[in-house]
Amino acid sequence: MKSSRAATHEHSSTPTHSETLAVPTRNESQTSPHRKVKVAYTMSRFPKLTETFILYEILALEKMGVEVELFPLLYEKQAVVHPEAQKMLPRAHFYPFLSPSVLLANLYFLWRKPGVYLRTWWEVLSGTFGSFNFFFGALGILPKSVKMAYEMQKRGVQHLHAHFCTHPAVAALVIKRLTGIPYSFTAHGSDLHVERRMLDKKTAEAAFAVTISEFNKRVMIETCGPEAAEKIQVVHCGVDPGEFRPQPETAKPETLQLVCIASFEEVKGHRYLIEACKLLKDQGLDFRCHLVGYGPLKKQVQARVRELGLEERVVVHRPMSRPEVVRLLSESHIKVLPSVPTKRGKREGIPVVLMEAMACGLPVVSSRLSGIPELVEDGRSGLLVAPRDVPGLAQALSKLAHSPDLRRQMGEAGRKKVEAEFNLLENAERLTRLFLSHLTCRPS
Repeated sequence: MKSSRAATHEHSSTPTHSETLAVPTRNESQTSPHRKVKVAYTMSRFPKLTETFILYEILALEKMGVEVELFPLLYEKQAVVHPEAQKMLPRAHFYPFLSPSVLLANLYFLWRKPGVYLRTWWEVLSGTFGSFNFFFGALGILPKSVKMAYEMQKRGVQHLHAHFCTHPAVAALVIKRLTGIPYSFTAHGSDLHVERRMLDKKTAEAAFAVTISEFNKRVMIETCGPEAAEKIQVVHCGVDPGEFRPQPETAKPETLQLVCIASFEEVKGHRYLIEACKLLKDQGLDFRCHLVGYGPLKKQVQARVRELGLEERVVVHRPMSRPEVVRLLSESHIKVLPSVPTKRGKREGIPVVLMEAMACGLPVVSSRLSGIPELVEDGRSGLLVAPRDVPGLAQALSKLAHSPDLRRQMGEAGRKKVEAEFNLLENAERLTRLFLSHLTCRPS
C-alpha cells in the first residue's frame, strides 16, 4: 500500500444544532451566507483524472449549500490534473499508512472504546479474508480510517459518503463503528462486479446505498437479499449540459472524426475498436479516430495500430484536462466506446464520457452491456452492439458515417436524454436530499 502525503489543510468550523437543515434552491445557494450541512467524502484515490464524476458531484453539492470535507484513501500523483481538482487539493486530508498522528488516533479509540475498536478490526479483517487484494488493501487503510474517524468527529461531520463499495465503504463502516457518524456509499461498475465481500454488511449498516444504474441495483439485491431493495437508491452520475454543448457540423472538420476517451484498460475494448477501424479503412472510409487516455495497455494499443498500418487514421493522444476534452468533443462527429466484460469480472457502470458526448450532441456507438442501455437508447440516441463484435461495431460506425441527418437526429435525442435524466445539478440535489433525510445531528 502506497503512503500518502500528509494533510495540507485544517478546518475548525462546527455546525450547531440550531442550523436549519434545509437544502437551498440552486439560486439561493449562490448567495447563502453559511453552509448548512457538513458531509465528508471518501474515495480510493484523489485526484484521479478518470473519476471526474466524483469531483464534479462534490462541486455540485457545494453549489447546493453543502459543506464537503474531503478524505481520500490515497493521493494519486498524475501528470495531468483537472483545474478544479488542483484547486481542491489544499482542502483534502491525506494520511499515510502510519504516522505519529495516525498512531495517536488509534490509541485514542483503543483507550476510549477498546471493545468497539478491537471488534472493528476483527470484523474487517475476517470479512475480507480470502481475497489477497481486498484483505491487504483493508489492512493498509484500517489505521488511517481510524484517524479519519477521529478527524471527522472533531470537525463535526454529520454524514459520510463513500464512492466505491470496496475499500472506501470499508473505511466508512469503520468510521461509523467508532463514531456513530452515519454513512452511505455509491457502487459504480467494477468495484461492484469484481469483489462483493462484505457488501451485505456494508449495505445493512449504511443509512442508504446508492448505485448508478438499475442493472447494478438488481446485482446488489441478488447479493444482499430482497430486504436491501428499499435501502438501495438509483442516482445517476451526471454532467453539466451548460458546459458540454452541441456545435454545428459546419464548425467541425470535413473528415469524419471519431473519438474514444477512455483509460487504456481491457474493460474499455480498445482492441476491438482498432480492428473495426481496419475494416473501415479497407472499405475506403476517410476518417480519424482519436484515442485519449492513459493506462497499462496504452503501449499495446499503439503497437497494434502500427501493425495494422493505421497510423494515419488512428491518433493516440496523451491524457487531456477537462477543457481539452470539451474542445475535442466539440470537433468530433461520433463518440465510440466498445466496452467489454473482463475475465476478472470487470464491467462498466454507465460511463460518464458517454454522457459528456451526448450532451455535446454526438451520436454514440457503444456496447449492449451493464447499465449502458439505460443511457444510450439503441436506434434513438446511438447504436449498441454486442461486446467484442468487430463487424457489428464497424457496421454501426459506417452507418453513422454515411448519414449526417441520422447523426444529427441521434445527437439531439441524446442531448435531451442527458438533460432529462443525467443532469449533474439535479442529481446532486437528489443526493443532498437523501443525505438530509437520513441525517442525525450529532453533539459537537
